[in-house]
Amino acid sequence: MPILSHRSIRIHPDELRSTVLAALLFFLLLCSYYVLRPVRDEMAVRLGAQQLKWLFTGTFLAMLAATPVFGWLASVLRRAILVPATLGFFALNLLAFRAALDAPELATGAAIAFFIWVSVFNLFVVSVFWSLMTDLFDLAQAERLFGLVSVGGTAGAIAGPALTATLVSRTGVPDLLLLSACLLGAALPVAVALAGARGKAATAPHKAGEGAALGGSAWEGFALVWHSPALRWFCLFLCLHSFVGTVLYFEQTRIVGAAFTSPEARTALFAQVDLAVNTLTLATQLLGLAPLLRRFGLSVALALLPAASLVGLLALGLWPTLAVLVGFGIVRRAGEYAIARPAREMFFTVLPRAARYKAKNFLDTAVFRGADATSGWLTDGLRAIGLTGGTLALAALPAALAGAMIGWRLGRSSAIMSAENGETSDDPPPDLGEPPTLAARDDRRDAGARHR
Repeated sequence: MPILSHRSIRIHPDELRSTVLAALLFFLLLCSYYVLRPVRDEMAVRLGAQQLKWLFTGTFLAMLAATPVFGWLASVLRRAILVPATLGFFALNLLAFRAALDAPELATGAAIAFFIWVSVFNLFVVSVFWSLMTDLFDLAQAERLFGLVSVGGTAGAIAGPALTATLVSRTGVPDLLLLSACLLGAALPVAVALAGARGKAATAPHKAGEGAALGGSAWEGFALVWHSPALRWFCLFLCLHSFVGTVLYFEQTRIVGAAFTSPEARTALFAQVDLAVNTLTLATQLLGLAPLLRRFGLSVALALLPAASLVGLLALGLWPTLAVLVGFGIVRRAGEYAIARPAREMFFTVLPRAARYKAKNFLDTAVFRGADATSGWLTDGLRAIGLTGGTLALAALPAALAGAMIGWRLGRSSAIMSAENGETSDDPPPDLGEPPTLAARDDRRDAGARHR
């Protein structure tokens, strides 16, 4: 019997500790990041929209360098060491940045480096967190619990910008980095406890090696994506998502830069937008994610954000104003955090363990930031030929439409792989129609064998 039962939340006794620890860890990670995010976005406006393509390219190159290092570490380190070590490394980085920001002559260089670092930090720590989640919970558990885990992250995402808005005028920017580092330090013992937990507890027997080092090569993540049709489609799905987000970010930089001349005013606006995004995210997670998944399945959850982006891009294309930009941005980011991101993580619960860490990290970091860099140059090229404001938003409509279609098919593929792996859900599955062809049958058979 569930220890906590509600029509949208059901937690079994052997899941309670891991669920609470996961929510707490996600709270600390996102609180740490959101202390820094308004500062990063203000630096982007200060550097100018014309520099965004270079910032995205620098971020991609940093990701490209870091991904094989993480792949190697995942090959040789146990889960209980890998996750805390990653967090400790980033906390030390923040201390180094704190020292660098005290040197005025390094202002421009520090702004560029900090923008790139925050972009790398965000994706890496969140990717590692969700890799751990997909290692601990199977698809049936994920459908019930990931929404609740995400609530912890959203609470941290609300607390982070609130702390920044409250403290920045008193402490200045450098000391905000110390606050963020302290939050990461607090996350370390939680990560140690969670990384040592038993995985797949409710639906699968415990395997002694499930927390061990993965073995294999540093580049295995790339190889796994290259050889898996399902992961290649997922890669394209991320690239389309990135292009739409890049168009919106370019428009944000242009419109906000024209509306506000003061760095403090821009930082305050970004912090207020973050608070609105994360408050809406929390409400959506509490009220909508689990019922949405149970009623409509993973396919609708994956397709929903691209479909909503169609409406938002059309509105921004017709009325390219600050009010429309802010409204569309809030809805899109809330949908990303409350529905789209947890739904993407659920896709990996049915894949082999190497894919959950190495392939997933390669997709979340190198591929995603590579898509950002490519999208940045493409968007800048579109602007150069005269597509600005509303016409630029309209040019992104085909990408949103294609993303909705691919998301739908990925959700159907996940359900088929889950059934073949022998996983069951507490609720009857949605009608999936004919099996999709996104994943090769041999890949699915191998995945099922590993889970059994």
